[in-house]
Amino acid sequence: MKKLIYITIVFFAGILVSCEDYLEAPTKSSLDESVIFSTPDLAKGAVDGIKVSFAETNSYRGRFLPYYGMNTDIEWYNSSENVGDGKADLSVYKSTPSNNQMNSTNNAWAKMYEGIERANICIKGLRAYGNPEPGTELGYLLGEALTLRAVYYSDLLKTWGDVPARFEPITTETLYLPKSSRDVIYKQLIDDLEEASTLVPWPNESAATQSVERVSKAFTKGLRARLCLAASGYSQYPDGIRRSSDPELSVSTLYPIARQECLDIINSNSCKLENAFETVFMKNCQDNINAGSESIWEIPFSAGRGRMLFTFAIRHNSVDQYTSQAKGGNAGPVPYLFYDYDVKDTRRDVSVVPYEWGKAVDGFAQQEMLSLERWSFGKFRYEWMNRIVTSSNDDGVNKLYMRYAEVILMLAEIENELNGSSAAAPYLKMIRQRAFNPADWPEKVDAYINSISTKEAMFDAIVEEHKFEFCGEMVRKQALIRWNLLKTKLDEAKSKMYTLRERTGEYADVPEKVYYKYAEDGESLIIYGLNRGETEDKSAEYDYNTTWVAPEELEDEKIESIYAQNPDEWQFWPIWQVFLDASNGKLVNDYGY
Repeated sequence: MKKLIYITIVFFAGILVSCEDYLEAPTKSSLDESVIFSTPDLAKGAVDGIKVSFAETNSYRGRFLPYYGMNTDIEWYNSSENVGDGKADLSVYKSTPSNNQMNSTNNAWAKMYEGIERANICIKGLRAYGNPEPGTELGYLLGEALTLRAVYYSDLLKTWGDVPARFEPITTETLYLPKSSRDVIYKQLIDDLEEASTLVPWPNESAATQSVERVSKAFTKGLRARLCLAASGYSQYPDGIRRSSDPELSVSTLYPIARQECLDIINSNSCKLENAFETVFMKNCQDNINAGSESIWEIPFSAGRGRMLFTFAIRHNSVDQYTSQAKGGNAGPVPYLFYDYDVKDTRRDVSVVPYEWGKAVDGFAQQEMLSLERWSFGKFRYEWMNRIVTSSNDDGVNKLYMRYAEVILMLAEIENELNGSSAAAPYLKMIRQRAFNPADWPEKVDAYINSISTKEAMFDAIVEEHKFEFCGEMVRKQALIRWNLLKTKLDEAKSKMYTLRERTGEYADVPEKVYYKYAEDGESLIIYGLNRGETEDKSAEYDYNTTWVAPEELEDEKIESIYAQNPDEWQFWPIWQVFLDASNGKLVNDYGY
């Protein structure tokens, strides 16, 4: 295997040399393309090479995943108030082409196009030399390459809007390209994924699809459904926020396609919701990559790459009993989210956590209460891992890119749009049944869903359910954009935070003070006063207490920092200056950058 990987690296090194070398000489590959792409083991090595670009230092690993997706009405960068430092600017809708975290030639933009170029080479080679038919290994590899290219492009589109369309390997004529309409790219990706789904098996139908690190039919169809909703939804165009005017990307055209893709996944019985919400994320932290459960596809990171816990985990302030890496806590839920959950919703305490891990004494750390403005994401925990992270920069936990719950909620949204609230109800019910204990279903599931009688009310319920289901997973921003709710929900978030800190209106019954003590294990907090209505004086029973909700615990500057510029006018990041300068005048920024 190491030899095959080496051959692949040499092959790509020969192809992806400097553009001048590439254009002046024949391809310098260690083996002829006709050999590589007609030999399954060699072709697999080449397709695996497409994934390498995810894990490069300033690609998904260290720049894209840690910053794209914030700030929304459910999650924010914990230092958003530091506008101007480069990091906060990426989250508060005030990034510039010269951003000091992004403006480098090895950044996410470059690495996404590197992955696309590798995919283009594989796709062309497999079509030319591999006879990639359904049911063959080379056919599977073509489907995987098409899907991985679609992943890179879908992330380019949601982050930058219109971008150059490159669906063939670079030539002299295509070295410098202007931006293409995102509509053209969406249509190509939707067609590509239709083809890919004919080439790759369902989860566990083949040796390859036993792992969620490999592409399956469930993922190709799920990604196609996601792209159909994005392409037919709202987004900022150079002339304003609108839907595409292309009839091929209309709701009436794309929603039925997305509906069938979601139904195919559900009817295949190849995926399932975990019985307990917590299990989804425990498996992720424990490196469980077995297919057939809730995770559909994950960006694969080796133990020495990836920064999911490094960035988003409950913070550990020192080396302790759970980790040799003192990281986490760069972002978290917005303060009011805990109180928007139903107290019986089992997702709440998994997703939203009020503590971090303090400084260790003799290697042993305890949980410590945070302030109201700084919650933790609970879906990412070093303490759930089966191994101790020793790297100073990486944790090796995969990025959960798509899970089955998203397919179900997409179908609920689609059925509501096409066929009304009663058609959407069964799918919303699936999500809520997992969220609540069976004893609470009559009230929290059946009565709740039966009370939703209009298309508008069902849409609002789905938007809320999406909020509770996906906190911390960085999928909310794109959803708010395509629903044309980004600024609306961010303004609502600011209003909620002011109301919460004053304990008025919908937050009037939130306790002002919390009491806490340590459990018998000496590390875990027992807390009273977080839940609405917990207002008794517990000084005699608890060792510590603090004023929890007050203006000084959530200051104006912090609340207002959820966005620094109108998010509806700055939905996208700018193309970074190094890429503008290297484009021979072909690339420009829109949207006032």
